[in-house]
Amino acid sequence: MHTLNEEKVFKDPVHNYIHVQHSTIWRLINTAEFQRLRRIRQLGTSYLTFHGAEHSRFSHSLGVYEITRRIISQFERNGYADWPHSEKLLTLCAALLHDLGHGPFSHSIEEAFEMDHEDWTRRIILGDTEVNAILAEVADDFPVKVASVIAKDYVHPIVVNLVSSPLDADRMDYLLRDAYYTGVNYGTIDIDRILRMLRPYQGRIVVKESGMHAVEDYLMSRYQMYWQVYFHPVTRSSEIILRQIFRRAKELYRDHYAFGFLIDPLPGLFEDKLSVQDYLKLDEALIQTVFSQWTNEKDAVLSELCSRFMHRRLYKYVEVESVDLEMIDQIRRDFKRVGLNPEYDLEVDFPTDLPYDVFRPGDESSQKQILLLDREERLREISEVSDIVRSISGIHRGKYHLYYPGSKMKDVISSLSDPVSQIFKR
Repeated sequence: MHTLNEEKVFKDPVHNYIHVQHSTIWRLINTAEFQRLRRIRQLGTSYLTFHGAEHSRFSHSLGVYEITRRIISQFERNGYADWPHSEKLLTLCAALLHDLGHGPFSHSIEEAFEMDHEDWTRRIILGDTEVNAILAEVADDFPVKVASVIAKDYVHPIVVNLVSSPLDADRMDYLLRDAYYTGVNYGTIDIDRILRMLRPYQGRIVVKESGMHAVEDYLMSRYQMYWQVYFHPVTRSSEIILRQIFRRAKELYRDHYAFGFLIDPLPGLFEDKLSVQDYLKLDEALIQTVFSQWTNEKDAVLSELCSRFMHRRLYKYVEVESVDLEMIDQIRRDFKRVGLNPEYDLEVDFPTDLPYDVFRPGDESSQKQILLLDREERLREISEVSDIVRSISGIHRGKYHLYYPGSKMKDVISSLSDPVSQIFKR
């Protein structure tokens, strides 16, 4: 493994410094594919809710790499026999590149076009790219190994554990980083304590039992971050409008609508025929340029949606305990009768999150477990030991939110049927 003559250091607000010692890592950071992540926000549309949330997938990826580097360095310093030293560079590369395939606004575009960022990450790693060429210099099969870690099917699960598990470098960085940039305290975890308590044991990563309370705090922080930040109803509103823009544009394209503005690689996106090189052209600068132009499109639905997104005129929402299909149908009928478009002027949203997957009898997937190692070297799944984890495990919490354009509703609410109008008068 070729080390740099002089260590490279990135100043980072979360980890203080990010240390790069290996030439392969340094060269990967400087590829066009990795630099593209500077133009992809880590939190999608959350910047419309939390104005500081402008951080990128680039900074997050560096953070995941740094946490992974720190964990491996601790394993090496302590001489743990269960850590496979030969896998160090592979693990660091997988940590650095794990989000390489994220598209603009991340999960919203994935949902709209039924894409998977991990699949695109593997395609970029294995394709005709700068990243592939650098990885192949390590060994002919090295790109395949990195892609296998991303796919979570690498032959040594301990490597996958560090990059993808309930207690991995990815989650630890995004909790800390997202909390920092959104200005909330929920994601503040004792990462130093957690890292000190991690152990390589019998082919996977476990936690020394005395570190259980730090892990409890981590799981509670993740739970709070999901409900206070990731599932914030205003953020959900902007995500809904974003998905509707993509859906409307795709509908128009398939109906052979003559767009006033349409540039590559959007036709390939709409036709599900993107090459790796086309996909890499997609970033948030391009998408927002397109949206800005589409505010002047002749199609009124697309024009209005883009204007709403670009100028932050988001949908209002009402919160309801429950809503059945019959009531939704009634609302849609009412909307149509008063001149609203039930396909685009109404969205029913029910966010859920499982803060931690408890081990269940018959579930042999160790990747879904956090295992504690006690003084007698016995392994126990954390929910067997922790009352706190057991209390939040499996919780599906949330209320239904009905999203609608408030400006339009104001003009027609008096014409809605009584049960429907009562919902939207709240």
